[in-house]
Amino acid sequence: MEVTTMKEKLSPQAADSKIFEGDGGSYHSWSTSNFPLLAHSKVGAGKLLLHPRGFALPHYSDSSKIGYVLQGSCTVGIISPGTSREQVLTIEKGDAVPVPVGVVSWWFNGGDSDVDIVFIGETSKAYVPGEFTYFFLTGKVGLLGGFSNEFIRRAYNGITKEEASKLVTSQTGTLVVRLDEGISMPNIPQPCNHHHKKQLIISNSSLTAAANANYSTFEEVALSAKLVKLEPEGEAAVLPPTYAADSAVQVSYVVKGSGRVQLVGINGKQELDAQVKAGDLLVIPPFYAAMEIADHEQGVECLSVITSSQPKFGQLGGKTSVWKAMYPGALQASLGTSPEFAQLVVSKMTSNTPL
Repeated sequence: MEVTTMKEKLSPQAADSKIFEGDGGSYHSWSTSNFPLLAHSKVGAGKLLLHPRGFALPHYSDSSKIGYVLQGSCTVGIISPGTSREQVLTIEKGDAVPVPVGVVSWWFNGGDSDVDIVFIGETSKAYVPGEFTYFFLTGKVGLLGGFSNEFIRRAYNGITKEEASKLVTSQTGTLVVRLDEGISMPNIPQPCNHHHKKQLIISNSSLTAAANANYSTFEEVALSAKLVKLEPEGEAAVLPPTYAADSAVQVSYVVKGSGRVQLVGINGKQELDAQVKAGDLLVIPPFYAAMEIADHEQGVECLSVITSSQPKFGQLGGKTSVWKAMYPGALQASLGTSPEFAQLVVSKMTSNTPL
């Protein structure tokens, strides 16, 4: 029997499953068959690519997630359950969008270049742990098409049999379609009147959706995110050992660049020592200590989504290291060194670490 080692379970993975590809764009995901740790940790991820005039048909899913724009600009329509009011947002490279479970959304690229968005979220209540299941309203796999003609006629106030048939069969696309120029959609960068530009606040490398009475915050999806940029050289090239102190799972996606990451788990055992590059996804189990070093030539930029709206991190290095807070005698005893060496260690912990 083949035995999978912990290192193999934790190894960074690129998206391996092509769910759909067409004229309007594509959708790829990380499958639990090749990345079983996703199912075990109850998290998931996928990537949406929209070509110019690409339109992701209205849908909702069984999981809450955060979408992060890797490149391009697009328009998003979002309708929360139980409301008849739509929120339309324009998002661009570097923006993060909370997408709560069950909300209906559509995504449209009205620009002249591709849009690439990565989605990361939790799947604790998903049909398939570790994967997002989408329910489309229209198209070949749309919900409307599953109802009988009679039920459709009754639901839509007695429309004719022909009208009911047209309603459920006119959209012949699947997941992502390319819209004709004749179809009017919100433009970029001049969206329609009911547009609400989603503001993004980047503070201490954390991403936070600005409070907006008309739109969800990260707290509503019970997730949070941080964007870590490590420079090619110097002190800012290192992310010191850090762990989630509240049992949260971290899912990190390498936005650009490359680097090396190590994970240390139970009994101080090093469980992973691997290179990471743009497009890789890494799952950090609860309480594991993670450390990352940027590539000397290009640095590395990572988006981390955490399965907690208010995560707590412990640090073994940097400006809020536990060593800096510890009583000097306890620190000396813990390290088994002289007072002078213990103090030297503390003095080497810089205050500009990018955490």
